[in-house]
Amino acid sequence: MGYQLYFVVSILSAILLYSIQKIFIYYKKFDDFNHRSSHKTLATRTGGIAVFTTLLIVSSYYYFNSIELFDYSLFIPIGIMFIVGVYDDFYHADFKLKFLLQIIVAKIIIDQGYFISNYHGLFGLYEVPWILAQLTTVFVFLVIINAINFMDGIDGLAITEVIKTIFLLELFSKSQTPLTPLFTLLILCLVPLYYFNFKRKRKIFLGDGGSLLLGTMVSIYIFYLLGDQYVFKKGYQINKVIFGIIVILYPLLDLLRVFILRIIKGRSPFTADQNHMHHLLIKKGVPHKVIVLIILTSSLIAFYIFTI
Repeated sequence: MGYQLYFVVSILSAILLYSIQKIFIYYKKFDDFNHRSSHKTLATRTGGIAVFTTLLIVSSYYYFNSIELFDYSLFIPIGIMFIVGVYDDFYHADFKLKFLLQIIVAKIIIDQGYFISNYHGLFGLYEVPWILAQLTTVFVFLVIINAINFMDGIDGLAITEVIKTIFLLELFSKSQTPLTPLFTLLILCLVPLYYFNFKRKRKIFLGDGGSLLLGTMVSIYIFYLLGDQYVFKKGYQINKVIFGIIVILYPLLDLLRVFILRIIKGRSPFTADQNHMHHLLIKKGVPHKVIVLIILTSSLIAFYIFTI
């Protein structure tokens, strides 16, 4: 992919972000204000819709011109989770239904060749039986997708975390992976969202459609990392399991923390609240941009300590 395409994709994403929001505003489909909201201005949950639409348009162009940028069948699990998220944004789907659909999508991803069959020394295990590999993959998928989803509570945090994760996975790879074109397109789609996400008026949020889309894509890349095809650059001897945990350390720690707090209080771990670490910083008056910078810097420092 050339630089001209990079420019076209980013511009297309920006146009769709603006246009889709205008449509939603026209039909009065705003994001509701409630006790969990971190914003007090008009906003729409259309970021994920614009990002997915951009990916689909660009990929369709290459697909119908018989140019294989990546495995286009990945749009099946990605598309399912995107649709589930969009439905949840507007109709508040039951978490049990979402949980079941997430398991089904995890199985689809496994059948496409992305799964965890090697523990790389974790618990003293390396190659594991097929049934354990599938169960592990489903479990890790559920953890990652919900960790990314729960993290989408303030401006710019989820997209920053995902871009950072992709950057580190690509940076330490010995060569370009089969997923590189797809994730390059994703980053190009996400960058214009920063402007709309941080606007003071008429904000655009990812929404569950966007966060589940990103969570699915991050999961696929983590599964690829833990497979045999991903090889680190010469000079780096890093345990793949540790590397995979560290690149998404903040969402994993935040997920674990809120789950424990909710269970201690006798509530369902899937009950929404404002006990996330970034919410606590908001309550102390820390601006969203500063919180994103703090979390990003802390994540990179932790990554450096554990992997370099």
